[in-house]
Amino acid sequence: MGQDKAFLELGGRTLLSRAMELVSGIAPVVRIVAPQEKFLTIARTVEDVFPDCGPLGGIHAALTCTATELNLILAVDLPFVEADFLTYMVAQASQVSALVTVPEAGKGLQPLCAVYRRDFRDVAERALKKKKNKIDALFTDVETRVIAEPEMTRMGFSANMFQNLNTPEEFSKAEQAMRD
Repeated sequence: MGQDKAFLELGGRTLLSRAMELVSGIAPVVRIVAPQEKFLTIARTVEDVFPDCGPLGGIHAALTCTATELNLILAVDLPFVEADFLTYMVAQASQVSALVTVPEAGKGLQPLCAVYRRDFRDVAERALKKKKNKIDALFTDVETRVIAEPEMTRMGFSANMFQNLNTPEEFSKAEQAMRD
């Protein structure tokens, strides 16, 4: 998009400030997976152990530095995710032994809005060492709790909350949605 999405403003607030506010109401410790010099004044940061490996590298980095069993991962470019849904997802993760609790909506799984057990770091590390950076492919190898769209709907959540902002067009649509 030509700039760091974290600092894009939507509805008068940066995507990062929206995500930080959302997650800090649910998780006792919030960290940003990013270069330290860029975000250190905003929150605790953790840098990739496997740089340039995409989202799986970031998930691995987050799980490497945590002592917490359940870890909520949320991408900054998902500004419509609801706090109540995150709370629901964490509650579901705490009731099962699955290494991952992940929603499924629209085009598929939403691995950047999921709860990962700390031990998933070992699965991620093995994949990263083999240069296999696709997150979804790992879910078939581990116990995974999928929160499917019908369950979300039954619980009063809309799959539309997973609209992410990867292109200028998607960002424009999100700006319009904020105005409506």
